[in-house]
Amino acid sequence: MNNIPTGKLFLVGTPIGNLSDITYRAVKTLSEVDFICAEDTRVTLKLLNHLEIKKPLVSFQEHSDDYITEKIISRIQSGENAAEVTDAGMPAISDPGEKLVRACITAGIEVDVIPGATALTTAAALSGMNVTRFAFEGFLSVSKKQRFNHLESLKNDTHTLIFYEAPHKLLQSLTDFEKFFGNRCICLCRELTKLHQEVIRTDIQGAIRIFTERNPRGEFVLIVDGYANTEKKAEITVDEAAEEARKLTENGVKTADACKEIAKLYGLKKSEIYAQLLTINEL
Repeated sequence: MNNIPTGKLFLVGTPIGNLSDITYRAVKTLSEVDFICAEDTRVTLKLLNHLEIKKPLVSFQEHSDDYITEKIISRIQSGENAAEVTDAGMPAISDPGEKLVRACITAGIEVDVIPGATALTTAAALSGMNVTRFAFEGFLSVSKKQRFNHLESLKNDTHTLIFYEAPHKLLQSLTDFEKFFGNRCICLCRELTKLHQEVIRTDIQGAIRIFTERNPRGEFVLIVDGYANTEKKAEITVDEAAEEARKLTENGVKTADACKEIAKLYGLKKSEIYAQLLTINEL
């Protein structure tokens, strides 16, 4: 009786924006597997064309039925190697690939990982906030009841909180943050590693003002202070505070309002920040 070797599932991290961030090992793996499971085959095809790789693609989405999962499992058990990718970043992190990983483990199939960038850790590093301990909360539910229950469970959480959010839902989420968290410090990162990357460090009310006056664009990562951090004031000079206020004015916030927000955020005097900001603008 011939023993048919069982294949493997490789979780392959892909760039979150800049295609140059793909790793050598990821390219090698995508080149060598028999087929690739993708969240959106159109997005993955663009990456493969950029890498000059031609491989069969299998669509595996949030709403893929059990038949699709079983078919993938069967192919791997017959000896084929498969890669699982998401549109951007690490598969199985706020991604339907999590379902396929569990199915493979249940079926006794070996799962390996080819690590890559994730938006949540990239944003956390850029935020300048305390991310020694953080909780990743993914996307908030579109269901009002589920969203409110989720936020209610987090309002006394001492971890720094990290969320993903789509542009068309951003303002509603910020409004809900204020309702449950109050006016905490927040960092909003969008278009990470892309040409129009933007990092906004402000408080929740300031973020609401900014995106009431301009339409959000691109996918966002939101880093929100935990409950224990809300009373803490960061150590910052007046010069640094004025620079933060200047960045807010570039996003459409009035000068006086920007200085007021930053003063409240860091426990400084608004007048000192305003005077320093005027000096910066004169340079």
